[in-house]
This record gives sequence, structure tokens and C-alpha cells, in this order.
Amino acid sequence: MTVWDDLVGQEKVSEALGAAARDADALVTAVAAAEPLPEASKMTHAWLFTGPPGAGRDQAARAFAAALQCVSPDRALGGVPGCGFCDGCHTALVGTHADVTTVAAVGSEILVKDMRDTVRKSFTSPANGRWQIILVEDAERLNEKSANAVLKAVEEPAPRTVWLLCAPSLEDVLPTIRSRCRHLNLRTPSVDAVADMLVRREGIEPAVAAAAARATQGHVDRARRLATDPAARERRAAVLKLPLRLDEVGACLRAAQELVDAAGEDAKQLAEEMDARETEELKAALGAAQGGRLPRGTAGVMKDLEDMQKRRRTRTQRDSLDLALTDLTAFYRDVLALQLGSRVAIANMDAEEALERLAHGSTPESTLRRIEAISDCREALDRNVAPLLAVEAMTMALRAG
Repeated sequence: MTVWDDLVGQEKVSEALGAAARDADALVTAVAAAEPLPEASKMTHAWLFTGPPGAGRDQAARAFAAALQCVSPDRALGGVPGCGFCDGCHTALVGTHADVTTVAAVGSEILVKDMRDTVRKSFTSPANGRWQIILVEDAERLNEKSANAVLKAVEEPAPRTVWLLCAPSLEDVLPTIRSRCRHLNLRTPSVDAVADMLVRREGIEPAVAAAAARATQGHVDRARRLATDPAARERRAAVLKLPLRLDEVGACLRAAQELVDAAGEDAKQLAEEMDARETEELKAALGAAQGGRLPRGTAGVMKDLEDMQKRRRTRTQRDSLDLALTDLTAFYRDVLALQLGSRVAIANMDAEEALERLAHGSTPESTLRRIEAISDCREALDRNVAPLLAVEAMTMALRAG
């Protein structure tokens, strides 16, 4: 099973990346021999992957990284890069390859201090791989200073360094950066393609896979989580019941509190799993005996770790809230479809009774206002408005219609 099998419904992107990975061999040979680079190569030093949420931007970038690091013996015989089984492919895919560095936003943005070591590493030669690869998963979260640091590295890269940037759209990346990248746009995969992937790759029952794919409207990661995690299905079911509960002010406030508490619980679970382990690993690296005191002068390092963990908890909570808002938006979109006489693309068939009830009890204009209220809540969260205040304003607007 090749690395390209994870790119659901992205045949053209897989073909373009596969061709680039094949040309990369010629580039490695030319650089090593100090020869002129081949003309009309499909390989370049910087790539920008864009596409809607769930299309698989990160997966495409990581699959490409694995193909570039592929060391399968079949390549010498003309095999396609990205076998999925060799050490280069496996370590790149799971995130342990020494020459594949991944940068993701811990908080609401990627800070310049988080990029310094990465930019410095981008100018070094590969340790044991074919390329030095820098994968930035949230390029839209680069702030001004960190984006400028990336720009300098992309303008004058080392001969065997490749930058892979992922963002929702071209407009989310500085023009000076995107003009130096080769752009690949991924599209939302079809519901049938996602359902087929869940059956083949995850062993999900066809009916469950189809329901998860339809409910998430082609969002690959959410569909996989919904199909495999009972807790995720329970949280979604609770969100879909919320519109019928907003009959009075008290109910609106309680519903808002429940959404924020559920998101906080997600953040807490992640923190419990990761924070203690990271803290102990850092203490050991600093030379502290188990249960003993830290050496002098290391308090600042521990404080940096605590700040990073705090930013991660905040982002996790807001990501969880955003997932609930996405489900709510899909719910009201289905209500609007019923009000306009269309049943073709109903995503939440498991909540059909509630959809019918709201569709008959309101107008399309009020449904559009409710969808706009959810969008306003998203924007408020992006502006760092207190989550409870933003969600309370939304539930009150949903009640008013």
C-alpha cells in the first residue's frame, strides 16, 4: 500500500506529486555531482498545499515527504517513489524521520521563537535522508515575524531542502511566500470516496462508514473519528439536540455552558495525556533525578514548557468548540435545504425528525440568520473573545432566529 493511498479523492494531486518525486532523484544526482540542474523539472524547493478543511492537506504534504525520502530497492528498477513500507517512508509518515521536521501551531499562532531552530535546520544538509524537509502544517497561523523568517529561508534555500506549507487558501499566506511556492489545491473528496476509504482502511461496516462520511460531508479526519470513536458520536448527537432546547433564556445559557465545558474536557484529556509526559522528559533531559530538584538555571526552560502547554490547551478547547459549531452549521444547512424543498444533500439523516420540526416551525430567512450567528461566534473566538461569552451570544441568537 503506497503513501498515496491516504489521499482520498485527490488523484490529480497524487499524480503531480508522484511525478515531482521521480524528478527529485535526478535533482539529488545533479546536486551531488555538481552538475547543472535538469530543465523542465517538476520538482521544486517549496510547495504550498491548499484546500478546504478535511481535504487532506497535511496528509498530502506528509505523503510527498515520505516519497522524497523513499529508499525502496524497487526505485532503482523504475518503481514509483513512496512504497509505504521502507524505512524512509515509514519514519516520514509516523513523524520520526530525522530529516523531516514538522511545525504546527501550539496556540493561536506560530511564534518566531518556534521557527528559529527550524529555519536554522533548513540550511543544513540531510543527516541520513535524501532531502531536508520542513513541513509547516498551519502556515496560515504564521505571524508577521515568523512568516518573515520563513520567507528568508524560502528565498534562498539550501540545495537539498524542501519546504512544504499547508494552508486553507492562497489568501491565508503572505504573497511574498506563496509567489515562491508551487501551488497544489486539494478539493473536498466525495462522500462515496470517504466511505470507501473507511471500509478499506479502517474495516468499518459499510452502513456506519456511509453515515459518518455523509454526516461530515467529505471531511476525512472527522469521518474517521466519527466512525471509530463512540465518544465522538455521543458528542455530535448532543450538539444536534441543542437547537430544540433553546426555548428560553435559561436553556440558552445552560446549552452554552455545556458546549464550553465539553470543549474544556477535551482539552483536559489531552493535557493529562501529554503534559505529564513532556514535563518528565524535559526534567530528565535537564538532569533532574526522578522526584528530585531541577538544576539551577533551568526554571526558565520549565516556564517555557508550561506556557506552551497552556497555549495548546487553549487551542484544543477552541478547536473542539469549532467542531461543535461545524456540526451546528451543517444542521441548520439541512434545515434550510428542507425549507427550500431539497432533500438531495441532507447530511444529518439521523436527526431527520428534528430537522423536519425546525423546518416547518421557522422560515428560510430565520435559518440564514442562525447560520450567520454561528459564523459570528467563530469570528469572535478567532478574536480571542472569552469562549463562554461568544457561545452564549450565539445560543441567544439561535433562539431569536
